[in-house]
Amino acid sequence: MNQVNPALLSSFAPTGILRVGINLGNPLLASLDGDTGNPKGIAVDIANHIASKLQLPILFTCYPMAGATVEAVKSGEVDLVFVAIDPVRGADISYTPAYIQIEGAYMVKDSSPLQQNEDVDAPGNEIVVGKGSAYDLYLTREIKQASLLRSANSQAVVDDFMSGVGNVAAGVKQQLESDAQRYEGLRLLPGRFMVINQAIGIPKARVDFEKTNAYLSTEIEALKASGFIAEAMQRHQVQGAKVAE
Repeated sequence: MNQVNPALLSSFAPTGILRVGINLGNPLLASLDGDTGNPKGIAVDIANHIASKLQLPILFTCYPMAGATVEAVKSGEVDLVFVAIDPVRGADISYTPAYIQIEGAYMVKDSSPLQQNEDVDAPGNEIVVGKGSAYDLYLTREIKQASLLRSANSQAVVDDFMSGVGNVAAGVKQQLESDAQRYEGLRLLPGRFMVINQAIGIPKARVDFEKTNAYLSTEIEALKASGFIAEAMQRHQVQGAKVAE
């Protein structure tokens, strides 16, 4: 713990416990263990590693979607979160460098005339997206002619889409592929419409948040360089994503 002085540690975890917000809206990063009910995944592994280095007890709080996770860290309910880097969130949250990159993709029904990502932003198209997700924030900025329809969370997107909501589903490519296995007559548009950089976020409202971010950033870079992130991806069978450069 000699890398972090007591004042910084107090700012980092003011309750003496490292309180970590886990976003269950992105199953590539975290999910609940079916046997124990505890969170598991890459984000959990990183958080446990940091808590161990700081010799702090850890407390995980799980949220159903990214928006709720972000609000929790902004309000001081948790000390750090694992979410996508986004400039809107960045007004209140300081990010480390990305530790993993994930692709955002569009899904349509086989009968759809849409063939390319560039076809989606056109009058009359309705894109279903998880409310408050990185894709929602990105598409809100970028989509000019199509409409956005927001599901309760990312996991509900394909079910809503198949119930008749919208004509395009947007989300994490791997999650769309997984959800599509429960239905027939769906296809992904080739390529991706965005790359999502996942990072640790801490509240800018904290004293010395810059120093805390610098410490966490050093840890993230070390975990990438050592192979920790790549090994965690393999252990948790994460496919279609890559360790951030």
